[in-house]
Amino acid sequence: MNFIKHSLAVLGIIAAPVFAAGQVSISIDAGKPGPVINKNVYGQFAEHLGTGVYEGMYVGTNSNIPNTRGWRNDVVGALKELHVPLVRWPGGCFADSYHWRDGIGPQDKRPSNVNGGRVDEINAVGTHEFFDLIDMLGTEAYINGNVGTGSVQEMSDWVEYMTSDGGSPLARLRAQNGRDKPFKVAYFGIGNELWGCGGNMKPGYYANLYSNYEHFLRAPEKARPKMIAAGGDTSWTEVLSKELKDRTSGISIHQYTIPSGIWEVKGKTLGFKEDEWISTLAAASKMDQIIKDHLAVLDKNDPEKKIGLMIDEWGTWYDEEGRSGLYQQNSLRDALVAALSFHIFHEHAERVPMTTIAQMVNVLQAMILTDKEKMVLTPTYYTFQMYVPFQDAKTLPLAIKDNTSYTLGSTTIPGVSASAARAKDGKLYLALVNTDPSKPVEVAVNVAGTKVKGAAGKVLTSAAMDAHNTFEQPQAVKPAAFSARAAGGKLAIKVPAKAVIVVSLEE
Repeated sequence: MNFIKHSLAVLGIIAAPVFAAGQVSISIDAGKPGPVINKNVYGQFAEHLGTGVYEGMYVGTNSNIPNTRGWRNDVVGALKELHVPLVRWPGGCFADSYHWRDGIGPQDKRPSNVNGGRVDEINAVGTHEFFDLIDMLGTEAYINGNVGTGSVQEMSDWVEYMTSDGGSPLARLRAQNGRDKPFKVAYFGIGNELWGCGGNMKPGYYANLYSNYEHFLRAPEKARPKMIAAGGDTSWTEVLSKELKDRTSGISIHQYTIPSGIWEVKGKTLGFKEDEWISTLAAASKMDQIIKDHLAVLDKNDPEKKIGLMIDEWGTWYDEEGRSGLYQQNSLRDALVAALSFHIFHEHAERVPMTTIAQMVNVLQAMILTDKEKMVLTPTYYTFQMYVPFQDAKTLPLAIKDNTSYTLGSTTIPGVSASAARAKDGKLYLALVNTDPSKPVEVAVNVAGTKVKGAAGKVLTSAAMDAHNTFEQPQAVKPAAFSARAAGGKLAIKVPAKAVIVVSLEE
């Protein structure tokens, strides 16, 4: 049986072994480790959009909000707890209207302009400020260059400015602006969404442009970024994987989760009914087939598996409410979307070495929401925090038998989703999701070749489907301690309704 300490908001569950006839069975083969889950699968994305950068993260050195060189101390501290491995910047669609020279030199002498026709861009955050954030977080940088309104010369100069270790004029300019040593650029994206906001191009035309741009992006051999081509649907992957062999490390795709499936009327952030709960989780689950469709093309054209599939924009997208700039609330539903997505990425770890959720702060499926000096962590933040052990872990084969189904109307999705891996600390971790918003489920766990003694970790759940954190109630939804005991080497875990669980198994 289970017992609950305190209230659901501070749920602490100890699951005793219960072995029911209708329970779900999970078998893990710990003796056959698979591909490593690249830590960059847990990457983040920060775009100059709404308050995603300004106010949300950067407030300037004169702000009354505690900061370090302009970056909010509270936000940076919270992000460090996620062990953020990678940050993509400056866009997004903003990348193809961004001219990097506007963001260097003394801040009071930088030009102001309009961001994509919507927002004033003051250019206070430029190359040096961004890499200051990278250093604070101890993470890697993924820079997106401007193809749409830029030039080969402009992009070439930016790469040289960031990476040159010699005495070139651009390296001297960087030093003049306060940085002697080169910046480390892990990935460099040549444009963004060239099929749409990046230039309304055809894949063949972009493939030629990419080859031209990539040829002139010169950096010291040891410091050369991994170059990323901006993809689209599978027709783009077909062309780019043929034309850009040995010239790209990856092809990016974007996939957003929309409850309605209709771009013009996406769905509510809060106050939604169960039909939008299941439609959202079903839409998120489509990521698996989308990845498979792209990988089928890659496997045909790139059998050596040199090209990765980079999902550098993903997450939920709802109708705008209140604040502009794609600001949206974030509920328990978003936490489950994140967990289901992680499991899919783990399943394709060999070919999906990097993803970046959209976005870090105040935009779409954010980790953090701010309102001037206030800050709140979202359920998605806590899901990322719970899954930290999966960064650079080795996947383990996992089979689910007698899985439940969650059905509403004409929509049916699996009741339980699971993923297992051997982490760098040597422990075996198991992640579980129960998609049913009203029924708990019992899961029997078996690890081949060993008797599991127990499990300990965290559970994230709440009473309401749209449970969320606010500035007035910032801890309404947060993880609680969870543990389960084994009997005779058999482990049973009772997963609450609409819950995410991550535990380490005691072998």
